[in-house]
Amino acid sequence: MDRALMGKFGEDRICNYLIRKGYTITCRNYFSRFGEVDIIAENNDVITFVEVKTRTTNCMVTGIEAVTKSKQKKIIKTAQDYLIKHSCGKQPRFDIAQVEIKLEEDRKLCRIQYIDNAFDASNIFSIL
Repeated sequence: MDRALMGKFGEDRICNYLIRKGYTITCRNYFSRFGEVDIIAENNDVITFVEVKTRTTNCMVTGIEAVTKSKQKKIIKTAQDYLIKHSCGKQPRFDIAQVEIKLEEDRKLCRIQYIDNAFDASNIFSIL
């Protein structure tokens, strides 16, 4: 499975996961000059910016470890850009989802690890 298909597979699984939890998917793959947010979802109280990392089993670096401080800063700035353009009045939250895929014959088995409020913008002081 190539990297783009694997990423889309993981994002699709996380969208389904969020919908089952009562969220509405507002946007997928939102791009700004700062970077990209994989999934933007809302529920009654929160707008959630989700970074999805899809990995095969036995990867050297987990998906969660791959969301470095530098990546977090890009996600936060991209979220700021989104909120300026799409005001919603909801509390923003930053989540990380890891989808682990095990390829067995023609089946894809996956395990989801989802972290609510994985990081915040408290250390980001710059203005767009």
